[in-house]
Amino acid sequence: MKTFILGRTKEEVQRLIPEKQIKTVKLGEARICVSRDGEDYFAFESHCPHRKADLSRGFLNGIQEIVCPLHEYRFNLKTGQVSNAQCPDLTLYKTELTEEGLKITVPVSM
Repeated sequence: MKTFILGRTKEEVQRLIPEKQIKTVKLGEARICVSRDGEDYFAFESHCPHRKADLSRGFLNGIQEIVCPLHEYRFNLKTGQVSNAQCPDLTLYKTELTEEGLKITVPVSM
């Protein structure tokens, strides 16, 4: 596992990741999506596990789920579980907001 840091302060992270927006970032070799809902930050794989649609084109609903733009599959951003379909769960990455920025941990092999 490798930990990356986005931003240099909590305030900068809030500006980089606007409320309920989905940003794509490249961390090492990994391309992932990052979003936030209030003080909760989420990092997840950039493509839907169903048909590989670009999740940065999806949206966050009111119950902390990412909704895929292709078939509207919904994935819980705290567990990764799909809630309305039959497909693999979404891969999530650990996030931690600190005074030094947003820490995101991803597998080294990505």
